[in-house]
Amino acid sequence: MPRLLLAAAAGLVFPSLVAAETLTLYTSQPNADAQQTVDAFTAANPDIDVEWVRDGTTKLMARVAAEIEAGQPQFDLLLIADTVTLEGMAQDGQLAAYRSPEAEAYDSALYSDQGFYHSTKLITTGIVYNTGAETVPTAWADLAKPDMENMVAMPSPLYSGAALIHLATLTGTESLGWDYYEALAQNNTRAEGGNGGTFKAVAAGEKPYGVLVDFLAIRAKADGSPVEFVFPEEGVSYVTEPVAIRAGTEQLQAAQQFVDFLLSEAGQQLVVDMGYMPARNGVASPAGFPARDDITLMDFDPAKALADTEANKARFSEVFGVQ
Repeated sequence: MPRLLLAAAAGLVFPSLVAAETLTLYTSQPNADAQQTVDAFTAANPDIDVEWVRDGTTKLMARVAAEIEAGQPQFDLLLIADTVTLEGMAQDGQLAAYRSPEAEAYDSALYSDQGFYHSTKLITTGIVYNTGAETVPTAWADLAKPDMENMVAMPSPLYSGAALIHLATLTGTESLGWDYYEALAQNNTRAEGGNGGTFKAVAAGEKPYGVLVDFLAIRAKADGSPVEFVFPEEGVSYVTEPVAIRAGTEQLQAAQQFVDFLLSEAGQQLVVDMGYMPARNGVASPAGFPARDDITLMDFDPAKALADTEANKARFSEVFGVQ
């Protein structure tokens, strides 16, 4: 029997001898979430293996940059915290354009119009308050009132990517702008570290109010922590854990299947099961979260936020007197 036909026959008789296609995913998801995501995808696509590397977005992107600089990129897919980072890669020609058919079920603001990245979940930033607080804020503007002096904590945009996007969103909102951040600074609002430190300060009663990502407060409340979460009436800023495909990957079709899975109803139900708000329209939020239709997403332009990043950091440092 000719060698080619023999190999084909062996594949039919012994399918395990035919190597599965392998994707390499770089992700900033928590380890448990990353494993759950990969397990669900491979269960639905048993002919594709996924190897994954997990680290924080900043460290992960440093690795990506080094690999690209060396001409030896190892990843096929990125699943990281924010669209601004991926917008930069798209502008540098490092991402493949793919218009997933699943994107029809998403608001157009949640994916690149050229298909360079697609959002997979909604992690919004709102107001957390200790249940012992005297008043309940309902709007961002409430945190900047004179009677809030020394009472508010928030993560620093010099440290937290979500806080930097929050800064870009609110300063780009006409009713708030930089005047809002200047009022926060005048009130001696504590702006340092990440979301975890802000949550601890509010839960412990050290600060009655804080600016925080939604799931930290909502999950903690369900576990008995003395906190409540408010989706402000002006709307919320958000990060979306977008997925993107590397330009030039040799596993393009498999990578597209991965994107489609994350955006599908099954992929979005997985997001809900993990305890996050889905990005896809028509998928119910997890327990403790409002319905998607009940919250307002504030306008956000990733390209503008990317262009303004260094200027925003510099102005924040000046306003708050920090480095």
